[in-house]
Amino acid sequence: MIFGVLKDRKVGEYRVIATPVEVSTIKADGHTVLVERDAGLLAGFTNEEYEKHGAEIIETMEEMYERSDLLAKVKEIEEAEYTLLRENQIIYTCIHPAAHEQQVQAILDSKCIAFTAEDSHRFGSVNCEAAGKQGALMGLQAMLTINGGKGKFVSGLAGAPGMKVLILGGGLVGKSALQVLHSLGAWCTVMDINFGTLREIGQQYNEKVHTQLSTKQNIAKLLPEIDMVINCVKWPKGNKDYLIDRDMLHLMEKGSVIVDISNDTDGAIESFRETTHENPTYIENGVVHYCVSNIPGAIANSTSVAYAASVLGHLRSILNFGVQEACIKDGYLRRSLTAYKGYLTHEETSAVQNRPWIQPKDILNIAQENLDPAPPATVTKSNNFIKM
Repeated sequence: MIFGVLKDRKVGEYRVIATPVEVSTIKADGHTVLVERDAGLLAGFTNEEYEKHGAEIIETMEEMYERSDLLAKVKEIEEAEYTLLRENQIIYTCIHPAAHEQQVQAILDSKCIAFTAEDSHRFGSVNCEAAGKQGALMGLQAMLTINGGKGKFVSGLAGAPGMKVLILGGGLVGKSALQVLHSLGAWCTVMDINFGTLREIGQQYNEKVHTQLSTKQNIAKLLPEIDMVINCVKWPKGNKDYLIDRDMLHLMEKGSVIVDISNDTDGAIESFRETTHENPTYIENGVVHYCVSNIPGAIANSTSVAYAASVLGHLRSILNFGVQEACIKDGYLRRSLTAYKGYLTHEETSAVQNRPWIQPKDILNIAQENLDPAPPATVTKSNNFIKM
């Protein structure tokens, strides 16, 4: 097959989905590899390095789409790419389909085969780890007086106490943020709805991290003494409530910081609006908000190296065995199938956008095979099935 590494075009995105090392591996499997010119340049990988490892450098995005059987990149498909998608072509990228209706329509209209990468990670995405760790550091940057924050130092100084941080969500993102902030000396509280998660965190940090059940009431009680909130909750689509609504911002001292790593429109933070690396913060009711959607792009080399290694198995499986066999072998890849030749196969998108869908195992005709199991990607359910 012909595998293509696309250059990401999202504003502030500098990562690349395959480094020269992965190119070399895929070449050794017997495939042709195309890399769009400068796809990895801002992550630290030159065109010459890709060529040295066997890739052909392609000048235009249009030629990449025209020639590639499987195309991969890091972030969403941009509007300029919609008309380039073609029937039977395979796309692997972070689509976030439930939140991008026009992108989904373009995918369905093209009759391509699309995988949403964020649902395919068996052990959690390294981008989540990167977002948690770097997001914590970005929050400390937003806390500086020169950026509108309180001007507190994370661990405190002689005679001056350190920061109090509330982390909402104890998953991979939250644990990664905690790892950084606790090691720097912040006083941390983690809230989650899973008592097993809270117990695990308490034991890991010898009960030096406070844990509480995540409820709106518990959050409101704690906010007056909190310097920084880090939201790491994957908010269920369609939930119209908030963990922190606008009125609750008045409970926080002026110059406090909210870092919304989850970055969900209509998510857990009512005052959220997406920002960019170029203009990362805004102030609402005296509270500094940091809401950049692609935080890992700020550490493009490290995240590219880690992410490329983590998705190589999926890419090789598709290239070496084809979509059907790859989805039999790996339930996490199967659940990430978003669209197949004009049919929606993503349950959350069906529920949020009120579109009929069909389960991947049914459209691929593999329901009777010995399928590798995987849990659902989200708690969102849809019974709006396509009747074949």
